[in-house]
Amino acid sequence: MERNQIEEITRAVIASLAQETSKGNGYMVPVGVSARHIHLTQEDVETLFGPGYQLTKKKELMGGQFASNECCTIVGLKLRAIENVRVLGPVRKATQVEISQTDARKLGINVPVRESGDVAESAPIAIVGPKGAIYCKEGCIIAARHIHMSPADAASCGVKDGDYVSVKVDNERGTTFDKVKIRVDDSFTLEMHIDTDEANASEISCGDKVAIIK
Repeated sequence: MERNQIEEITRAVIASLAQETSKGNGYMVPVGVSARHIHLTQEDVETLFGPGYQLTKKKELMGGQFASNECCTIVGLKLRAIENVRVLGPVRKATQVEISQTDARKLGINVPVRESGDVAESAPIAIVGPKGAIYCKEGCIIAARHIHMSPADAASCGVKDGDYVSVKVDNERGTTFDKVKIRVDDSFTLEMHIDTDEANASEISCGDKVAIIK
């Protein structure tokens, strides 16, 4: 192949990549839709599943997390319940339940929008497993939308950990999400996380791409 042909092909590839990155007037990010799930302490794992029980891995997730094979039932006011809620591992220092606003209404509880881990004065919830049950005076939240990035992704996008951006969805719904927090860590892969309500309202599926706009 002639040198000028190689140069022409190279320019075409670079132009195509640049067009993809700038589509929607922003930095393109794939979407991951987060369904309701539970994080547990080891103590609560043993209460729910039995003494000495260890979570078993079903699927690897980013940041060292995994979807386990274990599921529980969550119970709100007036004994309203949602069954088969997936437990994520590894175990944490505090038990936390993440649901959508639709779930909150079904359970009959008032649930705040919070960052993961910020459970102080959040909603109460009961969790029922095959061997026992626990009642959490706080710990149930609606997870605030956010974007995971590696340091290289953040540098390419021109953002840093803790920044807030807006995100544009270029489809028939034409949705724009504001107040989307950037989270940067070496263990992260590029992905925006939204809950099922947000995904359904904006007609987004896992793997669809959205654009960070400045």
